[in-house]
Amino acid sequence: MKRKGRRNRQDYRMRSAMIDGCYDSRHWEYDHHLIPPISSSVAFRLSSLHRGEEGFARFGEGEDICPETIFVYDRLDDPLRGMLEEKLAYAEGGEVAVSFASGMSAISAALGVLTKQTDEVIAHNMLYGCTYSLLSHWLPRYGIQTKFVDLKSTSALNSALSEKTKVVYLETPVNPTLDLIDIGAIKNWLGDINKDRAEDRKVLLVVDNTFATPYCQRPLSLGADLVVHSLTKNIAGFGTDMGGAVIGPAKYLRDLLLYRKDFGGVLSPKSAWPILVYGLPTLAARMVNQQKSAQHIARFLESHPLVKRVLYPGLKSFPQWELAQSQMMSPDGKFSPGSVLYFELDSEKFTDAPKAVEFFIDYLANNSRCITLAVSLGQVRTLIEAPYSMTHSSLPAEFKNSIGVSTCGLRLSLGLEDWHDIENDLEVALGRTADLITSPGCAVHP
Repeated sequence: MKRKGRRNRQDYRMRSAMIDGCYDSRHWEYDHHLIPPISSSVAFRLSSLHRGEEGFARFGEGEDICPETIFVYDRLDDPLRGMLEEKLAYAEGGEVAVSFASGMSAISAALGVLTKQTDEVIAHNMLYGCTYSLLSHWLPRYGIQTKFVDLKSTSALNSALSEKTKVVYLETPVNPTLDLIDIGAIKNWLGDINKDRAEDRKVLLVVDNTFATPYCQRPLSLGADLVVHSLTKNIAGFGTDMGGAVIGPAKYLRDLLLYRKDFGGVLSPKSAWPILVYGLPTLAARMVNQQKSAQHIARFLESHPLVKRVLYPGLKSFPQWELAQSQMMSPDGKFSPGSVLYFELDSEKFTDAPKAVEFFIDYLANNSRCITLAVSLGQVRTLIEAPYSMTHSSLPAEFKNSIGVSTCGLRLSLGLEDWHDIENDLEVALGRTADLITSPGCAVHP
């Protein structure tokens, strides 16, 4: 029987590749560590002046040009961070990945290297609050304007397009309402537009894939030019470390590395280590279980008389059910709708709806053992928050009202607790909140 040769990482499924030991990494040679050690050195010893000169000359040139990485200074490159970036690139199907200190620094870098003064960005009209603030408040100071439109409509995109447009930016699923944007449809539309544009004026597509993770969706394969992530969420998974990443073709590597070098926002090796050692290896297992819980909880909430609506891509009632099934797929081809849902309490069922929402949230915060009132998402803990007044508070009220972010809306990120316990805690909290229907004067805290 002929023995097969050594298999490359590309020959393995994502679940296995995220756990492998990186023993063939060009960023670090080690033979006996089962777990890669944390690099704690800001500067690296150089054996000669020539090596130091070569390290600076090679910086950012890519693996094909520089098969050996010469480490000089942590802000330029680090062994552990390099191994994390190799795995992130593999997971998203990109050629390269560059990590950052946070998701927002990654988004800033992606837009920073793709745009210049007088360029325009077209962004979906619903975004994470800090991304909206970056686009509406900070980038205009540098002469970069943003048009916010409904990217579910290619006609709206077409109307917003101008000669100055350089980037189309979106999240999908959208934070917090879980709306989906058809990445392939936008890429096809951009293909028609870019046929008549010079290479340096082509419109590029940037997708924030934080909610879906590369387990549920891989935008590069659907036509995105760059993918951005908040590694802090599902990829890190445990709520202990912050990070971000930009993933895409190798032609953007040098600019991304130079941007990170000059603007800062470098991911610490001490933060990269748990993402590499704990986060990515458990991503598939966590997402499979969290999605199961999300499915159960979404159905429970959908059937509850005090809940007006539930938005979750895994429900057949989801307005974009067909798009969800075609776009949100695991690497092995299974429907993967994610672990986050959005639901609204029915304001018409309460004498004082704002008070009922506050009571419901506060009751969970003070009485539930498995639902925690906290921002962020994608952790092993189930987290709940009120986007209108918390994560999306920077958006103007009239704007939030116009795009469906309700004062009665709640975002629920499912963790790894038993879904029966999550459902029971929600049921008790909703039951206590129901008292407000007939007892409008009851205290907020029972």
